Amino acid sequence: MQMIRRNFLSVMGLGMLGAGKHLRLPDPKTVSDDDYWAQVRMQYPLTHDRVYLNTGGLGPASYAVIDAVQQTMMDLQRISEHGHRKITEARHPVADFFRVPPETIAFTRNATEANATIASGLTFLEPGDEVIIETHAHPGGAIPWMSRQKQHGIRVRAFEPDPESAAGNLARIEALISPRTRVIQVSHLTAPTGIVMPVTQIAGLAQANNLWFHVDGAQSAGAFPVDLESIGCDSYGTSGHKWMGATHGTGLLYIRQERLEDVMPTEVGAYSDNGTFDIPDQLAYNETAVRYECGTRDATKIVGMQAAIRMLNEIGMERVAAYGKSLGVYLHNGLDEIDSVTVLTPQDPALRAGITTFQTAGVPCREVYRRLAQDFKLRCRIVTERGLDALRVSTHIFNNKAECDRVLEAVEQIAAGK
Repeated sequence: MQMIRRNFLSVMGLGMLGAGKHLRLPDPKTVSDDDYWAQVRMQYPLTHDRVYLNTGGLGPASYAVIDAVQQTMMDLQRISEHGHRKITEARHPVADFFRVPPETIAFTRNATEANATIASGLTFLEPGDEVIIETHAHPGGAIPWMSRQKQHGIRVRAFEPDPESAAGNLARIEALISPRTRVIQVSHLTAPTGIVMPVTQIAGLAQANNLWFHVDGAQSAGAFPVDLESIGCDSYGTSGHKWMGATHGTGLLYIRQERLEDVMPTEVGAYSDNGTFDIPDQLAYNETAVRYECGTRDATKIVGMQAAIRMLNEIGMERVAAYGKSLGVYLHNGLDEIDSVTVLTPQDPALRAGITTFQTAGVPCREVYRRLAQDFKLRCRIVTERGLDALRVSTHIFNNKAECDRVLEAVEQIAAGK
């Protein structure tokens, strides 16, 4: 009966979507915790034919987000306009979500573009200067720096993340700082094993040594509250299409207002200037981070990001973070009880969020992944970085304990050779 009701409401949600509406979430005080999160799940068109556990790779968009994108696209196509005003209007609530002024953010296509803008654009780097990153950096965070190393002779130095101690990660970074160090970059939440980095303390270390500090926030935005002013980083990049729940091809770059002149725009064109542009020799960049947004932008996706943030704010980011982490801890504890399974994600709740990564002794990760997908209809993610040979499970607001139990039952059977 419960599944029939859920399917019925999902169909109703699809119908409402076509009418330009979406299901409203109940007041969490008026329903049980299980019912509340079940109704959150109904906000998504995710199929019930499998369990989706890969938000760390790509997060689904809700009906509200899809509706906002579709409606905006139709509105703009009816009059054939760019939608510049809609982008301007979205900039304020998006900036508020990260607790920064709207002048400090630029809309990008993803975190990689944001990271690459910093890596390619920092004006003070010279051959021989050093950049510190972690060995678990996503290719979208590491390759931009390695490309600049290849092209301009800077030196990339890397530390292995400490899964047991925030102080350990701080010490490993500090040990790499030399007279030639100019930049520190870390993942706010590491993608392979889900380690929360002590970014506020790292920002303090960077400031004490006069170093630029960039945060790759692809795994943090939408997973837990992100207050960039409090963190104190110089720049931050993220994707909208993971934990935030925006549509594909959305992202954001933040640069502190007083540091904008240190990052040269590497892709420039219309809208990068301050309005006084004149051929052949009069050009001044936009006084804000809009200088990094050149050419016509897709206003529909930016409006969708605004809708995604609206939903997260309605739930409350503290509640979002606590729920995703609680599922991760539940999964972690269950996996610990299975013989031959080793969990790589930190046990300490302070060092983890909604990512749980594990290895199964004697069974290669690709085989575990295949079995989970084909036999148990569970969509996870293979982790081969750094030779880990592991599986990653991401738990977010549309997941539940019953789905975690399905993972545990499946892994137990695979580990037992069944």
